[in-house]
Amino acid sequence: MKQMKLWLSGALVLLFGVVLLTACTEQSDNPVQPQEQTVSKARITETIRYEKEKTTAFNFEYPSTDPYGQPCMLSGTITLGDEVTPENPARGMVLYNHFTVYRADQCPSKGYLAVQKMISGSGLITVSADYYGFGITEDKHQAYCISAANAQASVDALIAARELLKDKGYSWDDILFNAGYSEGGQTAIGVLKLVTEKYPDIRFTYTFAGGGSYDIPETYRQFILSKETAMPSTVISVLLSYNEFFGLNLPYSAIFSEQMLSHVDDWVLGKKFTREEIDAKVGSGALSAFATDDLLNLESDLSKRYMEVLEKDNLTKGWTVRKGEKIIVTHNTIDGAVPVANAENLYEFFKSQGLSVSRTKADNADIYVRIENMGSIPPKLPAHETGALFFISEAVLKVCEVLDIKQWFTLTPDMLQGV
Repeated sequence: MKQMKLWLSGALVLLFGVVLLTACTEQSDNPVQPQEQTVSKARITETIRYEKEKTTAFNFEYPSTDPYGQPCMLSGTITLGDEVTPENPARGMVLYNHFTVYRADQCPSKGYLAVQKMISGSGLITVSADYYGFGITEDKHQAYCISAANAQASVDALIAARELLKDKGYSWDDILFNAGYSEGGQTAIGVLKLVTEKYPDIRFTYTFAGGGSYDIPETYRQFILSKETAMPSTVISVLLSYNEFFGLNLPYSAIFSEQMLSHVDDWVLGKKFTREEIDAKVGSGALSAFATDDLLNLESDLSKRYMEVLEKDNLTKGWTVRKGEKIIVTHNTIDGAVPVANAENLYEFFKSQGLSVSRTKADNADIYVRIENMGSIPPKLPAHETGALFFISEAVLKVCEVLDIKQWFTLTPDMLQGV
């Protein structure tokens, strides 16, 4: 119990430095169709040493596809601690799917590695994709909360990273974790769906997902009905990315109110500001502060068009989970950024397939979905961040159990430099 309290205290420090939510994107009133890109083999582009954390990061580029389905090169980062060497195999790998970011320098390949550095020291290698719209595709529209695109970016990063590490003489045990919170949580379940359908040789020891928009149309519906959100930047970004990548081609004037219209490019698409800064500029969680009346009407043709394309990326239907998958999902019932209906619907989806799923850890089911009011922890955190605290707690405890190790780190403020 004492160790758990220390862990929660440490994780709280991390959460002050890291905002965990759901992400952004970029576009104009007349969207430009993607241009063909030259696609080459994966390669390591840079090696970066973090002496304080005893961590090395390999930035790399790799072949994948963009959200339009066209071949392209993407970027990501491999992170490992000093205990992993060509002579000393790693305990396994973590495919870490990052949470929402907006500013261009907040992606993994630009050094935004607070969680990856935390994992270093466990003996695990971490692989993280930048996602389309960051890193070497920084000049492109971010594929915010499009699980299919981000999942493909992550899986392709994992495949490429394995080959690059083998070429450098590294090896690892047959343990693979798939993890992410908020946008990363949605991506983690998207990754599970993708490997189930297309990559039978990739099996995860555990998937950890928290606070994610698994049922993106229900997320949209709930925000319209409640007329507010705790994080307006994320709703704005969903509207932008699905308009861009699903061919709605709507002028921004149809989506955004007058007071928001002139700021979309600068505040959101320019990738100059953090989530907190964008939310502060919007100034209100009321959807009427940035959305048109037509958008706020679920019966309007505009809303129906959005619901139609959002349904195409709904992770709570349309696929079959492999038997024996081990999954831990957490969600704070009072989360105002990502409605708890997402976790509820994901739970019902798992249950409908006859999977071993439970909302009580004591039941020892393959799939544990923790849906509860997690409250707040002093000094009071927003509910979404509080949910992240418990997500990290559940994931680390399970990792320690699987690896048969004790908690390997103590968080300190200096670990958050550059976050």
